Amino acid sequence: MFRVSSLGMITLLAMIAVPFFGKISVTSVSAQQPAGQSAAQPAQAAPPRGGSSAGERVFATNCSGCHGLDGQGSERAPGIAGSAKVQRLSDEQLGKIVSNGVAGTGMPGFQTLGDDKVRQIVSYLRVLEGKHGPRSLPGDATRGKEIFFGKGECSSCHRIYGAGGFLGPDLSTYSPGVSAQAVLDAIVTVDRVVPAGYRAAIVTTRDGHRFEGIARNEDNFSLQLQTKDGSFHFFEKSALEKVEHPNQPLMPTNYRQRLSPDELNDLVNYLVNGGISEKPARVSQNDGGEDEEDFQ
Repeated sequence: MFRVSSLGMITLLAMIAVPFFGKISVTSVSAQQPAGQSAAQPAQAAPPRGGSSAGERVFATNCSGCHGLDGQGSERAPGIAGSAKVQRLSDEQLGKIVSNGVAGTGMPGFQTLGDDKVRQIVSYLRVLEGKHGPRSLPGDATRGKEIFFGKGECSSCHRIYGAGGFLGPDLSTYSPGVSAQAVLDAIVTVDRVVPAGYRAAIVTTRDGHRFEGIARNEDNFSLQLQTKDGSFHFFEKSALEKVEHPNQPLMPTNYRQRLSPDELNDLVNYLVNGGISEKPARVSQNDGGEDEEDFQ
């Protein structure tokens, strides 16, 4: 979906913390190695089912301080909304973890909430995971998947449900808590604000070597660059001739011209609904012990 001359597309919307996988390499100046068609009118997200409005309030009060309001984690605790291990747990197993906590970790028990509120938390977590079935939207998710991995070229940088690139954010858990209109706007908007960790950079060393990629981390003294082949390069700025940051956002702004209204609807439908059948199924028989670490 996103084409640029040197890197391909980059970012749809950085809403989640993203793990990146690739080769680790150190450059010659490296100091160390770090780790006819209808108008596109997607429907708004349907109100979450299963009493999740109440669950959202309980989750925000008791869980978001560590796991984040969107369940994607924080410096205090890992993400749980996008965890395959958590998704495989049954509702009963999740309820026991919420009620009893995980011994020897920072995950406390919430038995004082009572069974009803624990069930509301579990129900809301399923909403964050996108486990409450497809939303009724224009377009076709199957065609949208073809656009994502084909004409749209989204997968050259974005990963979704285990397939695709790594330079852009993983979109597997992006859409469940976002309206379809917001997804469309993120694709077609012209005025983009590039979030930290996704800014393009061109590095030229004093011996004339040139590197293009994404500045994953940068301060006044150093820069960590990920190039399109997946390699990470760590530079001391004192060893560089110059560092350039192109003003043009890497994600193109002409998708209304590149994709038809129907194709945009198909793509949005896939991003919102397409992964429901692709996500790992939950198991019903497991003591849950091996997965409790995701709550620590």
